[in-house]
Amino acid sequence: MTDNASGVLFDLLHSQLVAYIYSTIDNKNKCVSQLESLGFRIGVSLGEQLTKDLPRFRDELEVMKFICRDFWSSLYQKQVDNLRTNHQGVYVLQDNAFKLLTHISVGKQYLDCAPRYLALSCGLIRGVLSNLGVKSVVTSEVISMPSAKFQIMVQRT
Repeated sequence: MTDNASGVLFDLLHSQLVAYIYSTIDNKNKCVSQLESLGFRIGVSLGEQLTKDLPRFRDELEVMKFICRDFWSSLYQKQVDNLRTNHQGVYVLQDNAFKLLTHISVGKQYLDCAPRYLALSCGLIRGVLSNLGVKSVVTSEVISMPSAKFQIMVQRT
């Protein structure tokens, strides 16, 4: 299957998954939690598939670069537009045209719906990182559509 066809299928599946979960669960927080949890499980599996032929990553920053380039490209057919870090375990990934928001990004009227379309992706990121040995908390933010920011806070023990 071509990258474009698989990308369209992923978009449709994601959209239907979000609609289904929000139509079957009354509590908004439970919906977000359910999507994030599902994303985590998928992310762990994706992490195994995408890294099986790669050498081990040397450090945390190399893992984040993998997320921004290879992982993001495999899901969204583009790399992250910007990666920032404070060098203390906090990373911010910015996608200026986040693929899962472009279909609802007509003005600000749908800004309040945006978090439901980011929850699965937060889980995906957290799952891949977990598979690579990086325990983290991933949150998302949308200030203007279709731009999305994902903040990764590495949990150090």
